[in-house]
Amino acid sequence: MAVTGWTVALLALGVVPLVATGDDRVLLGWIVLVALLVALDVLLAASPRALRLRRELPPAVRLGESTASRLVVVNDGRRRLRGVLRDAWQPSAGAASTRRPLSLRPGRAVTLTTTLTPFRRGDRRADAVTVRSVGPLRLAARQATVELPGVVRVLPRFSSRRHLPSRLARLRELDGRTSVMVRGQGTEFDSLREYVRGDDVRSIDWRATARRDELVVRTWRPERDRRVVVVVDSGRTSAARVDDEPRLDTAFESALLLAALASRAGDRVDVVVFDRRVRGRVQGATGAALLSSLVDVLAPVEPELVDTDWSSVPALVRSVTSQRALVVLATTVDSPGSARSLLAAVPQLSRQHLVVVASVADPALAETALRRDGRSEVYRAAAAERAVLDASRVAAALRQVGADVVSAAPADLPPALADRYLALKAAGRL
Repeated sequence: MAVTGWTVALLALGVVPLVATGDDRVLLGWIVLVALLVALDVLLAASPRALRLRRELPPAVRLGESTASRLVVVNDGRRRLRGVLRDAWQPSAGAASTRRPLSLRPGRAVTLTTTLTPFRRGDRRADAVTVRSVGPLRLAARQATVELPGVVRVLPRFSSRRHLPSRLARLRELDGRTSVMVRGQGTEFDSLREYVRGDDVRSIDWRATARRDELVVRTWRPERDRRVVVVVDSGRTSAARVDDEPRLDTAFESALLLAALASRAGDRVDVVVFDRRVRGRVQGATGAALLSSLVDVLAPVEPELVDTDWSSVPALVRSVTSQRALVVLATTVDSPGSARSLLAAVPQLSRQHLVVVASVADPALAETALRRDGRSEVYRAAAAERAVLDASRVAAALRQVGADVVSAAPADLPPALADRYLALKAAGRL
């Protein structure tokens, strides 16, 4: 049971007869009268337990977009229900309004629509519905909470898909659909043509040259059905926010764009999210099913406040493929201390695979390093310079042990990683 403001106001009116008569029994009688009215109002109020509730939810929504949650309310009771209904969604679900007025006659139904605009990825939940039925005197209400769970999966934003058309155009050039051909080791033979100045002498076909009495070179096209393995670090460093976006979300954006591009190139893409254990895995999917599986698997993954066990990553990659592959490690390269285990694991991978480390760079560090107007800003600039220097040292150490490093701001990292993939294709290394 709950009382309304009218009950409080009615009790306050009891001061008037008390002041007028000076008799405490008058105030006591007034309180008893108000209590009887409240009890009568509760008895006359419709039972909230007589309501039948049903949710209608969309299966998924992309982060940053809006969707509608519908709640069907049916009054199976004998009295008209007047009151308030509260649909308890998580704050991160971005519900426009959780409290709705309700006036429902017996046997009638109403559909209440709530607009959801989630601002966090993952499963956004609604646990219960609370109904407060107010009596005809508006002095008190009957209240009940009904467990009515509901889940809407919020998929990654994938805003980097706007970069896909331009990269696919470059991929078509590398794939031989235009006049551009690629020469170099590790690619598939395409055709023979006459030698022109600037061609690599290693591509000269001496047998064909002897038959034609002119220099002839081989042209190549990028190989298909190569392996691309993306390992996304979900450890504690991935929880940090850069440009108001978690590093883990930027890693997901990079993995999605690379997977879309590589699958169009005919390569096989496998994605594993890992810290001390596997948090998500997508293997064997191709084409449209690949992106569909990726967004569904990546959506509920959250950073874990543990240090990533990089010593287990080489064995993890071996469990995915035994062939030579492009292994992309989406992690953080910021300090020598946190990167020590990563530096120990990369040489084991680079002996068999082509390794690329993709790391988010904080653009605020460069801005902070330039501000030196006051004493406090000088100290901040020194700290920013030290952070940039530490990241550069780790990147240099990774290159020495055989890895390629791609570091950029959150908005620039996905296309930068896609460009590096295309550059490796063009150089015949993949």
